[in-house]
Amino acid sequence: MATSYGQFCPLAKAMEILDERWTILIVRELLLGSTRFNELRRGVPRMSPALLSKRLQALERHGIIEHTDGEYRLTECGRDLHAAVMSLGVWGLRWVEDFGDEDLDPHLLMWDVRRTVPTAAWPAGRTCVAVEFTDLERARRWWLVVSGGDVDTCDYDPGYEVSATVRATLRTLTRVWRGDVSWDQAMRSRQVEILAPRETRAAVPDWFGRSMLADALAAESSLSAR
Repeated sequence: MATSYGQFCPLAKAMEILDERWTILIVRELLLGSTRFNELRRGVPRMSPALLSKRLQALERHGIIEHTDGEYRLTECGRDLHAAVMSLGVWGLRWVEDFGDEDLDPHLLMWDVRRTVPTAAWPAGRTCVAVEFTDLERARRWWLVVSGGDVDTCDYDPGYEVSATVRATLRTLTRVWRGDVSWDQAMRSRQVEILAPRETRAAVPDWFGRSMLADALAAESSLSAR
């Protein structure tokens, strides 16, 4: 049971449920479409399975999620957190610019990329893009495979013909995906290199996409500029 703030304020009562460590990130994962326990673990890889189970039980007890047939799904109450979670994420993107090396994780980045790939922008049929993190020794090479509406990421060579190879440091590609720097800026400064024929090279940024928070921040900035 979360510690009570001893206040009748609705915000205080909400935070008694949501401000335990990892809880809001679990809600984020559920909002992004994860439903299985192992999918949730991929979104919070540094959280122990035991603690994840404990937090899921608490969310179910509070009526925020329901658990049936091995799947966790948000209830109407849980889905109503979408605006709050997005607003917190956009605030963090706007005002909390710095992140350390300990915050970087190629597995988490590629998992996030997988969930936000704009598949409609990709060619028909199967297309494979290789990603190389130039500053890593382990988990250095990845493959992003899109076939129709299906997306997969592999940390081993799937054996498909590669249409393009993206080369960058993990920090640089994380910043591009977050929207801290544009693809054009990163490529002009040679922080990102795309090895592919000219037409494909021009298309890769649209294939790769960026985080939903980056899009939300851009939309807010556009509205405020009017």
